[in-house]
Amino acid sequence: MKKVSNVFYVTTALVILFVLIGAIIPVRFEQITTNINAFLSTTFGWYYMWLMVALVVLSLFIIISPYGKIRLGKNNDRPDFSTPTWIAMLFSAGLGIGLVFYGAAEPLFHGFLDSPLSEEGSDQAFKEGLSLTFFHWGIHGWAMYGIVALSLAFFQFRKGEPGLISATLKPLFGDKMKGPWGITIDVLATFATIFGVATSLGLGAMQINAGLNHLFGIEVNFAVQFIIVAIVTVLFLASSWSGLSKGIKYLSNANMALAVLLFIAVLFIGPTLLILNMFTDTFGLYIQNFVHWSFRSAPLEGDNRSWVDGWTIFYWAWWISWAPFVGMFIARVSRGRTIREFMIGVIVAPTFIIAVWFATFGTTAGNIQRNGFDLTQFSTELVTFNMFDQMPFSSILSILAILLLMTFFITSADSATFVLGMQTTNGSLTPPNSVKTVMGLAQSAVALILLYVGGLTALQNTIIAAALPFSFVVILMMIALVKALNQEMKTIGQRKK
Repeated sequence: MKKVSNVFYVTTALVILFVLIGAIIPVRFEQITTNINAFLSTTFGWYYMWLMVALVVLSLFIIISPYGKIRLGKNNDRPDFSTPTWIAMLFSAGLGIGLVFYGAAEPLFHGFLDSPLSEEGSDQAFKEGLSLTFFHWGIHGWAMYGIVALSLAFFQFRKGEPGLISATLKPLFGDKMKGPWGITIDVLATFATIFGVATSLGLGAMQINAGLNHLFGIEVNFAVQFIIVAIVTVLFLASSWSGLSKGIKYLSNANMALAVLLFIAVLFIGPTLLILNMFTDTFGLYIQNFVHWSFRSAPLEGDNRSWVDGWTIFYWAWWISWAPFVGMFIARVSRGRTIREFMIGVIVAPTFIIAVWFATFGTTAGNIQRNGFDLTQFSTELVTFNMFDQMPFSSILSILAILLLMTFFITSADSATFVLGMQTTNGSLTPPNSVKTVMGLAQSAVALILLYVGGLTALQNTIIAAALPFSFVVILMMIALVKALNQEMKTIGQRKK
């Protein structure tokens, strides 16, 4: 344990305190998180929007600027992983369980239950439901991941700094980042990581439970979800102990293969031609409305502000809370790539994969809804399984979905455990198994407490609260990155002379 930093002890103490409070006063705890969520969504919604827009603008600028030629590492370094494996790792770590959890449910909700723009159930609302889902899962979120990951990769592999969030702020604060201020920054990042990942683990446990109930009649309750989390925790810890080049690499590739298999099955069993046409039309609608939706804060009473708070602001907060974890993981597997290659790969490839995925599942669900079977009557975690019931080979599709949820669960938690180990051991690229075990148990414990005190509502409430402090760190990272890239370009220019 000699490599362990103060970040480990502070974060562990905070997590234990949080778990104890949730266990002792669960009802009061849910009330507190609900009140905090309402306050932050209403008060800081505009701020989250501006921050995400700023990240998109900065990402575009970096891609087209001369910065893009800089390599993340020494000039003769080359990538550690092939591009397909690299994208599989991005896909597994950065998307997670939410892709399956919301795949059919979110487009259906926006189009047929609570459309923010058009009449529910209309053709226009059906299309907007898909486009709004692309918006929530697309370019904005991956720009957040890209900038955080780029900052970490640049300072770690180009400048030789430890792989810590605090190290990326040295251009602004110098050696102050080695003291209490640096510890504070890294604790914020670690805390946000634990809660961001715990939210996904909670969603996964809920949907796996729902799938088992749907297929085998297993009761939906906290006890079953506890067992699911416990089993998966053992699996992802075993994978984590095997190291990055074995466990996470193989699981990510297996995860991608399962996702492709389920996607192809739904694409061809579902309304194939409608899916392809809807994808083409709604992706264009997403691009067309990109700027307007980026700033849509619904300030007036009739603008459906509650929808913006419950969906757009929640998603922006979720992306922010996941950014230190996914950013650090993406940075770790991206050494040797140029900045331009890195940013295009991180933003464009996942956005396209997401759009195709949601178009396939969302169109299939919407088509079933329009043909007379009401999918909106089911809870979010049950929509996908009831959609499969209206299709051929429904049991096989449901089993595939449960397996994919399990692999997503394991790869997300596995990647997060590795990253949390890095964050709490001064950026070590090989954190000890003892630290990874404690951090893995911490995120599982938080997921269980959130499920215990309020299920999906508590999960969503906590995300928004955990994201706010780290969002200020992201702003400082953006400024520090631009400053460091400017200095690097000057250094390169001087060398050429």
